[in-house]
Amino acid sequence: MDFMMFEKFANNSGSEDGVAARFYDRAVKTGDVGENGLPKFKSVCFCEIRIKDNTSEVYDQPASEDKIRRFPIEYARYQLGKKQMTEGTPLEQFAFLNRAEVETLKVHGIFTVEALAKVDRDKALQLGLEDERRLAEKFLEQAHDNLALKRWQEKEDEYLAKISLLEEEIALLKKTKGAEKEKKKTEREAK
Repeated sequence: MDFMMFEKFANNSGSEDGVAARFYDRAVKTGDVGENGLPKFKSVCFCEIRIKDNTSEVYDQPASEDKIRRFPIEYARYQLGKKQMTEGTPLEQFAFLNRAEVETLKVHGIFTVEALAKVDRDKALQLGLEDERRLAEKFLEQAHDNLALKRWQEKEDEYLAKISLLEEEIALLKKTKGAEKEKKKTEREAK
């Protein structure tokens, strides 16, 4: 599990004391202009560095290899977050968590509802996340049930459309058969 890998990495390597770093993606203008005349953007990994007790100075530049080597835990957290985001539901979409809880989970390497639901029960108890983990499990169960219901409804709609088409064909056949009977009746009467 990604969370276990992140936890091992975080326990074996320490950040610089008094320095906080965060890697994140930022949209940056490319200098190109699209067919519609609007500027084009690309996603660039940035590194934001803050010094403890100095709130006025913030280093915020595109991430370099030097910054990645200097802050490996923070970069691992960034990479893990990117990987989880492509595979799951972002914690920000989970209505049961406030902003502080979301940030706390991210510090622990948990970025999606699916990752939260997969945290080992004992580990969740140790981190004080058992209630959140249970809510995530219930949320995913409900979402799975919603998906099954949606698929059933789509199948039902297909069947109803097919029945409607068959009813139209039957009505057309009855009309054609009735017209043939009327024609034969008229022909018999004419003789």
